Amino acid sequence: MAGVAASGQFPLSGGATTAGAPGSDVATAAVAEPTIHGTPLADLCKEERWKHAEDPLDAWERLIAHADADQFPDAENTYRFKTHGLFYVAPAQDSFMIRLRIPACEITAHQFHGLANLAAELGNGQIDLTTRGNIQLRELRPRDLVTVLTRVQDLGLTSRGSGADNIRNVTASPNSGFDPDELLDVRPYAKAVHHYILNHRDCYGLPRKFNISFDNGGSLTVAADTNDIAFIATRVTENSVSQVSGLSPQVSPGLYFRVLLGGITGHQDFARDTGLLIKPAEATVLSAAMVRVFIENGDRTNRKKARLKYLLDKWGFDRFLEEVQKKLSFPLVRVPLAACEPRRPLIKHGWIGAYKQAQRGFTSIGVGVPVGRMSAKQMHGLATLAANFGKGDLRLTVWQNVIIPHIPDALVASACRQLKSLGFTIEASSTTSGIVACTGSRGCKYAAADTKGAAATLAKRLDSSNLSVEQPVNIHFTGCSHSCAQHYCGDIGFIGAKQPEGGDGFHVVLGGGLDHEQGIAREVFRGVRAEEVPALTEKILRAYNERKTSGETFVQWTRRHSVKELQEFLSE
Repeated sequence: MAGVAASGQFPLSGGATTAGAPGSDVATAAVAEPTIHGTPLADLCKEERWKHAEDPLDAWERLIAHADADQFPDAENTYRFKTHGLFYVAPAQDSFMIRLRIPACEITAHQFHGLANLAAELGNGQIDLTTRGNIQLRELRPRDLVTVLTRVQDLGLTSRGSGADNIRNVTASPNSGFDPDELLDVRPYAKAVHHYILNHRDCYGLPRKFNISFDNGGSLTVAADTNDIAFIATRVTENSVSQVSGLSPQVSPGLYFRVLLGGITGHQDFARDTGLLIKPAEATVLSAAMVRVFIENGDRTNRKKARLKYLLDKWGFDRFLEEVQKKLSFPLVRVPLAACEPRRPLIKHGWIGAYKQAQRGFTSIGVGVPVGRMSAKQMHGLATLAANFGKGDLRLTVWQNVIIPHIPDALVASACRQLKSLGFTIEASSTTSGIVACTGSRGCKYAAADTKGAAATLAKRLDSSNLSVEQPVNIHFTGCSHSCAQHYCGDIGFIGAKQPEGGDGFHVVLGGGLDHEQGIAREVFRGVRAEEVPALTEKILRAYNERKTSGETFVQWTRRHSVKELQEFLSE
């Protein structure tokens, strides 16, 4: 300001300046308005203005002050605290939820015991497994915020960046490292990206949330095509190379990642293949470059158009990859999909039940967790079982279940008996093993229905009905259009919709799928009352059993019929 005064210019409101003394030869000038990555401050949405006023990563003193005062935050600080993984979830619950990061979906028995103690002592005595292979603890009081964060860190875990406009939990195929069919153990690459994010401050404060996933090319899906960036392990052989002429000499037989971009099922779109074929060691650097291009060019004015998908829609893949290339020291190589071996078939519901491992003499057991929720007592039981029967290792799945690996074959029967006694299922054929539900209205202000309650009621109905299906069926309950439970990707999907009288209801969609079944489900019914969901679901499954052809999957059956035909079948 002293320099401005000395120049004969005086500041005016709005940032303009004008000549001061008569006869001054200083021309009238305007001070340019500050921008964030080229967007003027005045055009930013309120969340971006809050981030500009104070980086949410610098909110530690605010957290301490709220804990000392046992005080809930206002809207601005509610947003800031999400960057630390703390969510004030009123009006659904007048309390906090903490969402953790479980990189590569791998957690130890010691950490599981610690979280069980934390949930019992400071939370509601239970945890929720999420559709990003991580964990939420609920009903935490403001006075305990700092205690919860430090105890999580003492366990070697973190919640930083698990909410707000940040890169969320980096997922990996849950059977990585022991899948007999995998091409590559992808855990080291998922964890490398996780630690890169934690150690680079500029990888926070994105225009919107961001998901990254690693698929090992094996037998289980990790829903990679629902992510902003998906790395899928693939093999190039002499035979596959021979199928494509004019390939870059940089492509030789070996293991690579194919890269998909732009998945966002809440907006009814899947990640698409870019043609990129990269060496596994390049994945972290490429992720960082792509994230930084998004940070610099994503929309910060309209939250509904701020995900990576919309930048890709605006620019196209070619321009996006050109900008990414500018940040890299190695050339990007795009190769036709035909140059890679076809992806192996996936085992639907393969995350439930006992499966032989790549390591001779060992078995993994997939544990079905009803509606993705378990008590502290069940957590202690699982952790103890993993330590006593296995190697103290647990894997979380994006299907809200748990896998315990490294169990000697001779102990599998005993382990299964103990799992059943803890209240878990281990039968992949069960009609309830594919039920997925988001938090719902009991814990999320956006949800229009109690999804967990509806899913639990349906599970009881199906368990008691003696209904069986030849092919596995996924049933997804989500509370709102954010689609955290990815209802559009389920064989049967329910999305919360309040009834005119205020009761819970759902719109019903059929025929969605991921991976080799990829497709957006079609809406068949609207405004079904919550209490009608169990009977309607049973009717849908019975109609499928009666009308399908031999070996026909649910997706195949629904997709060969029009919506009108399905409505007629199910209204008889």
